[in-house]
Parts: sequence; C-alpha cells; structure tokens
Amino acid sequence: MASSSAAAVPCRFLSPLATTSRTLLSSILPTPATTRRRLLLSSTTAICAAAMASSGKAGPASCKVVDSHLHVWASPLQAAENYPFFPGQEPTLRGDVDFLLECMDEAGVDGALIVQPINHMFDHSLVTSVLKKYPSKFIGCCLANPADDGSGIKQLEHLIVQEKYRAVRFNPNLWPSGQKMTNEVGRSLFAKAGELGAPVRIMVMKGISSYIQEIEELCTDYPATTVIFDHMAFCKPPTNDDEEKAFSSFLNLSRFPQVLPLILFPCTGNSTTTLVYILA
Repeated sequence: MASSSAAAVPCRFLSPLATTSRTLLSSILPTPATTRRRLLLSSTTAICAAAMASSGKAGPASCKVVDSHLHVWASPLQAAENYPFFPGQEPTLRGDVDFLLECMDEAGVDGALIVQPINHMFDHSLVTSVLKKYPSKFIGCCLANPADDGSGIKQLEHLIVQEKYRAVRFNPNLWPSGQKMTNEVGRSLFAKAGELGAPVRIMVMKGISSYIQEIEELCTDYPATTVIFDHMAFCKPPTNDDEEKAFSSFLNLSRFPQVLPLILFPCTGNSTTTLVYILA
C-alpha cells in the first residue's frame, strides 16, 4: 500500500523465497545485535534488490519499497504523558516512531502501513498522531472494536472517514467471550468496512480452522468487503492431516474474488521477512 499518488502505478507482489539469492539471504540473517525490526526492514531492501536484479531494473530510484505491515507504540515518556498502554500490554521492546524512522532510513524503506498495535488496544491516538505528522510516509490500519454496545462501528467510521485510515484489522480473539465475528456487531463492522472501501485484514492467531465458517459466512453475505489474511492465515506447509485440512480450507477461500492473502515468509528462528510492495 502506498500514497494515493501511486494508485496508477503498477505493483508487483514478490515472494522473498522465490526471488532472493542465497547471498542476499545470508546478508539478512540476524546477528546477536540485530533487532527484529532492523532485520525485517533490512530484509525488504534485500528482496527489492533481488527483484530489480531479476527484472533488469536499474536501481533503487526505479522503485519504492513500502513495508506492508508494521507497528509503532509510545515511548515510555509518551506513555506517561499522553498515550498510555492498555493494561497488561506494556511492551518490552522499543517501538516509537523515531526508532522506526531510523530503521527505515538504514534499510532504505520509503514508507509503511502501520497497523494499530495491541499495546494501545482501541485507543488510536498515538498511531493517528504519527499518520498526521508523516502523511507522505505512512498510512494506517485501525483495529476493529467489537464491543457489545456497538460503539466500535461509529469509531470505525470516524477513523476511516475523518482520520483517513485505509484498512481495518479483525482480531477474533478480541470479540467478547462466546461471541463470533458473525454476531450483530461483527456483521455491522464488516459491512461498514465494505461500504467505506476499507479492506478487512483478518488475523486468525489460533489458526483458520477455528474461524473458517465465520469467514465464509461473512464473505458470502458481504461480497463488497475486501478481505486480506494477515500472516497467510497462520498456515504453513502441512505435515499432518489437520494442517492439510486447514491449508486446503484457506486455499478454498480463493473462490471469493474479494479475498487476498498477505504473506509473511519465514526467515529464521522467530524472525520473518515481510511481503514487499514494489512500485515500478
């Protein structure tokens, strides 16, 4: 995703494992001093370089590198003064925007889509302040609030229309206990996102098998809502029958034309190399 000025520019979505040479892959493996964020952002540059080499592109000036999925959260001082963390979600790592900008500059990353972090739960004020301060560098994905009182529906509309967020994340783990994404509030949120032209990014951390019926129901009833699966719906190359069934159910969602995968590819250990948007 990029700024509106890039709308007419063709995009290519590249698999790091398919395009990155062994030399480039070895150059992005972590060292003991490598932070996860620095690894991810430097990986995008290596992947972009490999893509340009394979396609005959001249160099960095011929494309923009946009990280499609990252988070920012308050510094300790910001949290104390203006942007408190949600209780129990205090981060243990640095994630403020100054650090992000430093990492992006080092890695040659031009822009990013910031996903509202769980650290601030449904309080979007910190991310909104970043989007307003750097409108040409960042766009935002808000977090759906499935509260029983329906207040999240009005909040979603405000964030998309007034604060210019471009997408909304659905995390089914945040629905009230015993509730599904297909409840009245979930349906209203899903329909409102489609009405506003905001893709719904679904993050099924417990695996797609637990939510496949809900997802199929929403996609059937609201075909105007674009759906993106973060982290490839947490599927992996199947090694047993349960994993095979989960992966098949994920692939079967391709029958819905509004469904798109957003893939984060494994690199090493707990680190990942994120999908890169290459703008020609």
